[in-house]
Amino acid sequence: MNEAIKNRYEFVILFDVENGNPNGDPDAGNMPRIDPESGLGLVTDVCLKRKIRNYIETVKEDAEGYKIYIKEDVPLNRSDREACEALGVMDTEDKKLTESLKKLKKGDPDADLKLKDYMCRNFYDIRTFGAVMTTFVKASLNCGQVRGPVQIGFARSIDPILSQEVTITRVAITTEKDAENKTTEMGRKSIVPYGLYRAEGYVSANLARKVTGFTEDVLELLWEAILNMFEHDHSAARGKMAVRELIVFKHSKELGDCPAYKLFDSVRVEKKEGVLYPRKYQDYTVTIDEACVPDSVEMKRMV
Repeated sequence: MNEAIKNRYEFVILFDVENGNPNGDPDAGNMPRIDPESGLGLVTDVCLKRKIRNYIETVKEDAEGYKIYIKEDVPLNRSDREACEALGVMDTEDKKLTESLKKLKKGDPDADLKLKDYMCRNFYDIRTFGAVMTTFVKASLNCGQVRGPVQIGFARSIDPILSQEVTITRVAITTEKDAENKTTEMGRKSIVPYGLYRAEGYVSANLARKVTGFTEDVLELLWEAILNMFEHDHSAARGKMAVRELIVFKHSKELGDCPAYKLFDSVRVEKKEGVLYPRKYQDYTVTIDEACVPDSVEMKRMV
């Protein structure tokens, strides 16, 4: 297995949405998430990680070392059992499996480490984002919670967004009775006419070395996934979404050269003069104050 990364990273993602709902809020009728005080739009970290997972699953198709742990309609304990089987624990019933894992721990003090290594080695998203593995938590194993080296915060729009409800009609009919009555159905669709969002993230070389074995080739795949996370995820609900820029800061050492906030503050996104209601990416200017970036930190703009 390749060596873990040796440099700390921070990164800024700029993405936009046009006539779509980037992240619906189930507590508000699935309308776009909004900060009620500022009116700025929000997209959760969970939503962004889902897009990255989906891209990895699409391009790698469960290749060895690139499986996805958190998948739709796939029980987590099914994946957990793969690691158990690798260590000779073949039980399938949850209660028996828990007891067998406890016995395994008593007989093999390194069982925690072996299980963790198996899961990190085989599942890309555990190696990247970490995971809570319930099967191992129930068995009181230390490997039940793995802290990943990559963390992404909530995305927030640069300017307040307008959440707009559009009335739509359904002309397709279900029954003969509907055909006789010539009835159609009405519905509503929530959209954001335009919004430019900014998300910030971190890559810890320390956790990569100590915990998951996150390597340079896995990191390159992460950048690729971020840049393309909306390209294979288009739908009627999300409209036109695209990553416009990925700005990466590479420190010269494992623990970094300066606080992350200084690097984030150096990236400034502002509306162009005379633009009242932004409706495209070109209505903004993105500048980086290189005076705020130490000489030992390498900055790269990826589009």
